[in-house]
Amino acid sequence: MSSAVAKQVSPKTLRKVIVAAAIGNFVEWFDFAVYGFLATTIAQQFFPSGNAGAALLKTFAVFAVAFAFRPLGGIFFGMLGDRIGRKRTLAMTILLMAGATTLIGILPTYAAIGVMAPILLSLIRCAQGFSAGGEYAGACAYLMEHAPNDKRAWYGSFLPVSTFSAFAAAAVVAYALEASLSAEAMASWGWRLPFLIAAPLGLVGLYLRNRLDETPAFQAVTQEHAVAHSPLKETLRNHGAAICCLGAFVSLTALSFYMFTTYFATYLQVAGGLSRATALLVSLIALIFAAALCPLAGLYSDRVGRRATVMTACALLIVAVYPSFLMASSGGFAASIVGVMLLASGAVLCGVVTAALLSETFPTRTRYTASAITYNMAYTIFGGTAPLVATWLITTTGSNLSPAFYLIAVALLALAGGLALPETSRISLSAVPTPEKTAAGVSVT
Repeated sequence: MSSAVAKQVSPKTLRKVIVAAAIGNFVEWFDFAVYGFLATTIAQQFFPSGNAGAALLKTFAVFAVAFAFRPLGGIFFGMLGDRIGRKRTLAMTILLMAGATTLIGILPTYAAIGVMAPILLSLIRCAQGFSAGGEYAGACAYLMEHAPNDKRAWYGSFLPVSTFSAFAAAAVVAYALEASLSAEAMASWGWRLPFLIAAPLGLVGLYLRNRLDETPAFQAVTQEHAVAHSPLKETLRNHGAAICCLGAFVSLTALSFYMFTTYFATYLQVAGGLSRATALLVSLIALIFAAALCPLAGLYSDRVGRRATVMTACALLIVAVYPSFLMASSGGFAASIVGVMLLASGAVLCGVVTAALLSETFPTRTRYTASAITYNMAYTIFGGTAPLVATWLITTTGSNLSPAFYLIAVALLALAGGLALPETSRISLSAVPTPEKTAAGVSVT
C-alpha cells in the first residue's frame, strides 16, 4: 500500500474508525477497572463468608486468571485477523467481551447456587481475558492501517485515551453507586449495574465496526493473494528478534501503566496515609490528565519520530519515578497529585508510542499475530504482576520507594529494546522490512 492509498481515507471515515476501535478498548478496560474497584463487594457475593481476607484474595486470583488467557487469545485472534481480516475479527472480540462482562452482571451469587458461582465467575473471566487478548493489538492495526503515514501516532493516541477514560469512568460509576446506595442495596443489586453497562456499549461498538470497511492495507494484501496461510509460523520464523526488542519496550508500557492506574491508589493509602476516598480522587484527577495528554504525546511522536519518543519516555520515567513515589508517600494532597502526574506523563508517552510501534514494526501479512503476541506477553508478565511485585519489594526491603527502582531497571531494559528497533514513524505499513533485512542494514524509508 502506498502512502497515497492511506491518505485516500477521509477525515470523516477516520473519525468513525477511531470511535469503532476505541469503544471496544473502553469496554475491555472499564470491565477490568470496575472489577478491581468492586473487589470487596464481589468477594462477599461469590465466596463463602467468614474470612474476608481469604475471600478477597480469591477474588483477585480470579482477576489474575484473565491475564493468563490473554496471550492465548492474542494468538488465536491474531491468526484469525491475519487470515480473515481485522474488521470481522474485531466484531468477534467485542461481542465476546461485552457478552462475558454482561454475564457477570446477571450471575447468581454463592448464596443462590453455592460453589458453582465462583466457578462460573472464573470461566467468564477466562472468556474476558481470551477476548481481550485479541482486542488491543487488533484495534491498533485497524486504526493505524487507516491513518495517514505522518499522523499515525496522533490518530493512534485515541486508543490510550479510551483506556484512561475507561478507568476514570469506572471510578466515577463505582463511587457514585457507593455514595447513592445503601450497603444493603449495593450488595443486593447495585454492584451488578456497572457490568450491565457493557451490553449496550458492546452492541454500539459491534454496530459501528460492522458498518465500516476492511482496512486499505489488508484489502491490498487480499487483492494480491498474499494473505499468510500460517501467520503464527511465519511470525515466529521471521520476527522473533523484533518481538523481543519491542516486547522489552512494551514491558515498560505495561509496568508504568499498572503502577499508575492500579497500584498507586493503594500506595497513596499505605505509604502516604491518605484515606481511600482521597486516594481515589487523586487517581481520578491523574487519569483525566493522562487522557488529555495522549493526543499531545501523539503529535510529539509524529514530529520527532518513534526512537526519540522511546528515549524521551524512558528518560522521563527514570528521572521522574523516584520523586513521584517520594511525593506520593508524603501524605500531602497537592504533592500526591503532582507525584502521580509525573508517573502518568511517562506512562502516557510509553502507551502512545507503543500503539504506533505495534503496527509499524511488523508487515501486514502477520501484523495482527505478531503485535498481539508482543503486547499480551509483556502485559501478562510485567503488567499483571505489577501490584504484586511492588508490594513484595516494599515488604522485603522495608522501603516504600523500592518499586521506583524496579521501574527504573525495567526502563533501562526498555530503552535498549526500543532503540534496537528501526525508525518507523513515516513508513508505509505495507513496506515494513523483515527483521532480517533490518539486521542486514536495509534502511527504512
